[in-house]
Amino acid sequence: MDRPRTSRNPDTATGAQGGPDAPTQEQQERVLRLVHQVFGRDLRGVYLHGSAVLGGLRPTSDLDLFVVTRRPATDAERRALVDQLLTASGAGGPRSARPVELTVVVDSDVRPWRYPPVCDFQYGEWLREEYERGDLPVREPSPDLAPLVTIVLLGDRPLYGPRPSEILGPVPRDDLARAMADGVPQLLAELEEDTRNVVLTLARIRATLETGTINSKDVAANWVLARLPARHRAVLAHARAVYLGEAAEDWSGLRDELRPFAAHLVREIERAAAHR
Repeated sequence: MDRPRTSRNPDTATGAQGGPDAPTQEQQERVLRLVHQVFGRDLRGVYLHGSAVLGGLRPTSDLDLFVVTRRPATDAERRALVDQLLTASGAGGPRSARPVELTVVVDSDVRPWRYPPVCDFQYGEWLREEYERGDLPVREPSPDLAPLVTIVLLGDRPLYGPRPSEILGPVPRDDLARAMADGVPQLLAELEEDTRNVVLTLARIRATLETGTINSKDVAANWVLARLPARHRAVLAHARAVYLGEAAEDWSGLRDELRPFAAHLVREIERAAAHR
């Protein structure tokens, strides 16, 4: 597989009209202020990734931010981050708030690169119930950092600090492929609870492994749809439509098709990974 690439248009990186809408911009600035308050002089950089740098935010997109620090967060800092993000993200924020995914790494944990890398802190709405019970994100190995770092580097969208290439090392393509394959079992475990995201992520993994290009979820879905057997297309087509805001998040008519679809994509992912 060639080194992963992404087509990047600065005018559409955060919104269809060349920038985020006002509520998203306000939310982004609030989270940026929060990480400055928590890490102070130990903050090295804050970067957009995800949909914001892969063709533009969609109606259901998360606001994905990647933070690089000089040291691990303390327990008190983890609590401060979680408490504030619970009121700024998704269901806990204003009606217009997007779900926030905030990933924090320590610079010495990711440069020089080694696998699996260590994630110091991660907030995501899929863990809201655990956070509300008082649980805190822990420092732990995270293969998923391989695609995240790759997208941060390719997106090249600093909100604070130097360009990401100045503080992040490149991810070897074999580690990227390995990380994507390693993440499949966890995705399958969340298929019923986070259906749209899991379906689209499986499709993007297949497209990335076969093309060497990291694209937005809808573009990757289009690539896979053209290569899917007819019996599996309805699941991916619906996930894409929900992602684009063209359909409601209703899977009641497709529940019986989810596992066969996922099994087919997993076979294709394994085949592509074996031939990378």
